[in-house]
Amino acid sequence: MKVLVTGANGFVGQNLIAHFKERADIQVLSFTRQNSLGDLTAMVAECDFVFHLAGVNRPQDPQEFTAGNADLTQAVCDAVIASGRQTPVVYSSSIQAELDNPYGVSKRQAETALLALAQQHGSPVYILRLPNVFGKWARPNYNSAVATFCHNTVHGLPIQINDSDAVINLVYIDDVVAALMGILDQSLGADSFVQVQPQYSITVGGLASQLMAFRDSRDNLVTEAVGTGLVRALYSTYVSYLPPERFTYRVAKHGDPRGVFVEMLKTSDAGQFSYFTAHPGVTRGGHYHHSKTEKFLVIKGKACFRFRHIVTGQFYELFTAGEEPEIVETVPGWTHDITNMGDDEMIVMLWANEIFDREKPDTYAMSVGTGASAS
Repeated sequence: MKVLVTGANGFVGQNLIAHFKERADIQVLSFTRQNSLGDLTAMVAECDFVFHLAGVNRPQDPQEFTAGNADLTQAVCDAVIASGRQTPVVYSSSIQAELDNPYGVSKRQAETALLALAQQHGSPVYILRLPNVFGKWARPNYNSAVATFCHNTVHGLPIQINDSDAVINLVYIDDVVAALMGILDQSLGADSFVQVQPQYSITVGGLASQLMAFRDSRDNLVTEAVGTGLVRALYSTYVSYLPPERFTYRVAKHGDPRGVFVEMLKTSDAGQFSYFTAHPGVTRGGHYHHSKTEKFLVIKGKACFRFRHIVTGQFYELFTAGEEPEIVETVPGWTHDITNMGDDEMIVMLWANEIFDREKPDTYAMSVGTGASAS
């Protein structure tokens, strides 16, 4: 299938084409500002589907709204009619099409032309009235507060906020692309307005605070809940503005004669991750917790874990090695230690269910001892 993407060099166009290139069944024709209306007519005649993403939203002259939105869309419609085919057209409109500002009027005129194409020519038409779209590759200092705030935060530049309580309605670029791809794959039979889901709302102040928390996480190691929803999408967007020289950052390494200990990541409600090393024959630990729990994973070397119940004196030991990954979990009320039983340095990953609090460490020294009874 051949698909035509107008505005191919734009924010949405670049992301959509990146997904198209992952599929062997799609050939992309790209229409950009460097092309002529004659090119547009030829491309439309050749393609099986049109994704009309080109438009103007921040012109120097307001008259450009009409030329870049209404007139260009009419040209797409005329090209479809000239092709003699009922080629489907997907259009990225805006929620501002409901407003009477010059931009909104031009987008509404474009929608009207497309709906006329559907009614008079029979081409399926799909219109997406999008709120603010954010994600990787959006241009800062253009028409996206998210892009501008991400760029400025990454580069240590100030953020201008006129009203911190103002609400921004957002959709994430990957969700927009998923909707566009879904229209193509499902070949919907009826003309329709398509709403991209999910949509998010956040205040301008909340957005700035969230991005600053991302920035600060490299110093305090406390990550946000970046696995789902808006925070996930914002974090993916934020890191996309990092220049290559900022892809890395250093963390503290604490060393002593036993080896080193390095904290990697902390969470506000799901503990922290770290790793430590131990030289041959070295034992680490020798303490218990009342509530804290930990998970150990030996990724290099051979280890002996020993446990003793702090009340009954019950003793238990086990052996594990990096060659056969096995999680060892500490249990409250059991003092425990770990000994490097190999001839090389041992490396162990560690997760604790809470961030270490020096004021309330919940860590109490107690030797495990040896054998069936404590020494």
